[in-house]
Amino acid sequence: MIRVLVVEDEPVAAEAHRVYVERLPGFSVAGVVHSGGDALRFCEREPVDLVLLDFYLPDTHGLAVCRSLRAAGLPIDVIAVTSARDLGLVKAAVSVGVVQYLLKPFTFATLREKLERYAEFRDASGEVTGQAEIDRALGALRTTEQPPLPKGMSVQTLEAITDALSGAADGLSAGAAASAIGASRVTARRYLEYLADNGMAHREPHYGQVGRPEVWYRLTRV
Repeated sequence: MIRVLVVEDEPVAAEAHRVYVERLPGFSVAGVVHSGGDALRFCEREPVDLVLLDFYLPDTHGLAVCRSLRAAGLPIDVIAVTSARDLGLVKAAVSVGVVQYLLKPFTFATLREKLERYAEFRDASGEVTGQAEIDRALGALRTTEQPPLPKGMSVQTLEAITDALSGAADGLSAGAAASAIGASRVTARRYLEYLADNGMAHREPHYGQVGRPEVWYRLTRV
């Protein structure tokens, strides 16, 4: 059983991560904490194999938590769970021992694949007979290609819609999203519905002065 510590300052996201981990065979949630200091104290007193680590914590940065774990000599692996898209930060994460980098927002299927591949890597043991076996063991940490989008949808437009939602704290309607990315309302709604159906966004009714409520979409903060 792989014991996982969830480190996430947003309570709703932390609970979502806990539920996700507990749905996977072979994994258990050792604990849930909301700051870097609490994470380090927890790891010093409780057995932990893997940390799901948000980088933007109220008291410190996730990279500082990683460095402290290494300095303490704790044999704990880290999967970064963050919205940070800076490649410089990704490189810094690798340098302090982060084994996987999971970009928010994500679906349960994405996290499941990351954890299953980590478990495969962790289970590898014994002495290899050659370079190919080493490459296979390290390759277990690499995520396979994502399944193709439905016909007629593009990664570029999906990323544009996701970025527009990310910058709208109160969410967006299909019309507002269409204006933000320069697409038709029908196109924007199709991508918004895709995000909602896959758990990356959720729908909220907005009531105007007359008529039926309009559906708005907001990113799921996990």
